[in-house]
Amino acid sequence: MPNVIPFSSQEMLAVVVGASFAAGVNVYATVAVLGLLARFDYTQLPANLSILENWWTIGAAGALFAVEFIADKIPGVDLIWNALQTFVRVPVAGLLAFGATGSMSPGAQVASAVLASGIAFAANAGKMALRTTVSASPEPLSNIGLSLVEDVAAVGLTWFATQHPYLAAAIVAVLLLVVVLLIRLVWRTLKRWLAGARRQWERLAGQMPREASR
Repeated sequence: MPNVIPFSSQEMLAVVVGASFAAGVNVYATVAVLGLLARFDYTQLPANLSILENWWTIGAAGALFAVEFIADKIPGVDLIWNALQTFVRVPVAGLLAFGATGSMSPGAQVASAVLASGIAFAANAGKMALRTTVSASPEPLSNIGLSLVEDVAAVGLTWFATQHPYLAAAIVAVLLLVVVLLIRLVWRTLKRWLAGARRQWERLAGQMPREASR
């Protein structure tokens, strides 16, 4: 069995940062991976998160991950699914952070939960922004490929956060910057599309009276 050393408070915060971003991408994969790693002694979770090691918890997370694995690869369905999952990913990330920092003061726990929820929300928003752009493509392969990359990223980042907490936190900092830039790019693109659609509608509306008068 691996020789697992308990996390220090600083390391635990770094783990929270990494796992929160992963949860914002795929919360069920994150919960399942954390549970399996702890179950097989590849990491040591705080006592408040011992429920993650329960086989019922791992099984439920794995089953929901299977559902998301399918739903997340169907164009159109993925947008609805991810919008609904916002109400799962964000609070679960906050709860995991609150439980992970149980050895800290109540104020620090709340701050960690807020931070984790914010990171998960940003990751989820970035995922939805990227999906909005890719879903406009008529072929499904790009959507399926992107979803597979997200699944691997969520699993990989969760594992990496438990093995190299500080590096994982640094990676998340870079990813958050990428998310901000991505959301700005998608927003500008949507504004251009809406402006173009509005101009086209105005041209059509202007032609209708002239055609009616003939």
